[in-house]
Amino acid sequence: MDAERSSVGFELRTRWGQRIHGTFGRPLGHVTELGDSRHQVRLSLSVASIEVADSPYYTQMARGPEFFDAARFPHVDFLSEPYRPSLAHDGGKLRGKLTLRGVTRAEFFTLQPAECARPGWDCDVVATGIINRANYGLSGYRLALADRVRFTMRIRLKNEDE
Repeated sequence: MDAERSSVGFELRTRWGQRIHGTFGRPLGHVTELGDSRHQVRLSLSVASIEVADSPYYTQMARGPEFFDAARFPHVDFLSEPYRPSLAHDGGKLRGKLTLRGVTRAEFFTLQPAECARPGWDCDVVATGIINRANYGLSGYRLALADRVRFTMRIRLKNEDE
């Protein structure tokens, strides 16, 4: 995965309708070609790298113990189930295990149909997913924040030797 050209963000909504947008710095990951012509994705996000645009307060809140808790749980990880390479081109559900705050659950991200012949290389692989934050112990600020967290990923690939 090309960490320089890839991005992963999240969106929270307040109970009053305000949208809070955050990003994870430099997503790390790789796509493994399995022996049966399927692929598998592994993605790791640093919680300490979270930035909420123009808001040091929300940045500290997101990194803090009441939310993602960077001190105790430094990474958010996703390991996909094996999938056919056509999924990156055609779009659809990428299923796998998400680990957040020490809790691992089955989740899926919806890949958008590719806008080019070689997704990841010539155009972004775009995926979105929504989780219920209560399922992962993200219980802080319940009166102020809605229960859903929306993730958006734009992933680019590179050769291992680059």
